[in-house]
Amino acid sequence: MPVPVSQMWAVAKYVITQKLKGRKRYPLVMQLEPLFRCNLACAGCGKIQYPAHILKRQLTPEQCWKAAEECGTPVVAIPGGEPMLHPQISQIVQGLIDRKRYVYVCTNALLLKEKIEAGWFKPNERLTFSVHMDGQEEHHDFAVCREGTYKTAVEAIKFAVDRGFRVTTNTTLFEGADPNSVRAFMDEMMALGVEGCMLSPGYAYPKAPDQKSFMTERKKVTDFFRMVLSNRKPHWQFNASPLFMEYLMGKRDYECTPWGLPTYCIFGWQKPCYLLQDGYVDTFKELMETTEWERYGRKSGNTACQQCMVHCGYEPTAVDHTFSSLSGFLATAKATLFSSYKDPEAERMLAQEATKPHGPLVQLGISATPKSASAKSERAASTVGAA
Repeated sequence: MPVPVSQMWAVAKYVITQKLKGRKRYPLVMQLEPLFRCNLACAGCGKIQYPAHILKRQLTPEQCWKAAEECGTPVVAIPGGEPMLHPQISQIVQGLIDRKRYVYVCTNALLLKEKIEAGWFKPNERLTFSVHMDGQEEHHDFAVCREGTYKTAVEAIKFAVDRGFRVTTNTTLFEGADPNSVRAFMDEMMALGVEGCMLSPGYAYPKAPDQKSFMTERKKVTDFFRMVLSNRKPHWQFNASPLFMEYLMGKRDYECTPWGLPTYCIFGWQKPCYLLQDGYVDTFKELMETTEWERYGRKSGNTACQQCMVHCGYEPTAVDHTFSSLSGFLATAKATLFSSYKDPEAERMLAQEATKPHGPLVQLGISATPKSASAKSERAASTVGAA
């Protein structure tokens, strides 16, 4: 099972309570960014482009705990930057656990093994390390702009799993990604013993140095995820709503829920979501009551929202759908119990993709020779046939 029953119940109880109280807008997960600095400089990241004096700043544990109490969600995700660089991250995490939150520490895992060995963290049902993995080794190292990071992360995942920690992965996919390779990547992560994987297309941060590698055409995005997520292997586990994954596959048409994952950082509560920066407010109440929510989401016509299909906006919509109607609940149950998604056309599309070049050279605009590209794709495809 991807998550403990206690966590599933806590989330379900929370959502049902919001519904019974008649709340039209409520967050699903709080995102806490205690700092922006990082030990990587990924070309697709818009967080580390701040000047040095901003990157030196960080939230105190007390600020983090207060924000979590304000927001009230049962789940808190802690990205960054790289949260392992915060000298008090273990104190922040323990304080949230003491406050009955389920905590996902989002990390590139370069420091994970070191911090566990130093005793910074202890296994706990409420603590999960969500390791950022952008696919197989070549794709991951290219995406994070440093060789060797995949091997380091894999070693850290093995180390954490062996010591009883909950571990998931978080994969952001970019233009030029190889769907056959992503399927092989799922096999690799399951073999490591991770609890579940989350897949999402990247968002084109205006500050990101590399703008050409983002997936920006919705039809291409849904075709890509149809190839990856159809004809699933029984041992694959996902750390995401089944209906959100159906949305990525083009089986559902959802609108964004921009308040679904509110973000608190060194500047305060970010309006409207962590992907856009339209100002900050001091309190969660201000965020919910003063943000002009109708200005955001694809339906609004906002140009910054038209290409976005990222989990932070659409997974809350999927979860809300699950608990808003009997049809939504039954659809989620069906997707959970019968989730192989047999699709012969998707298999044909995968075979066609295996004849095309993919990977870093293609993303850099350098064409690989058809023979070498085909051979490489065929090797990947040979490992991912549906069980």
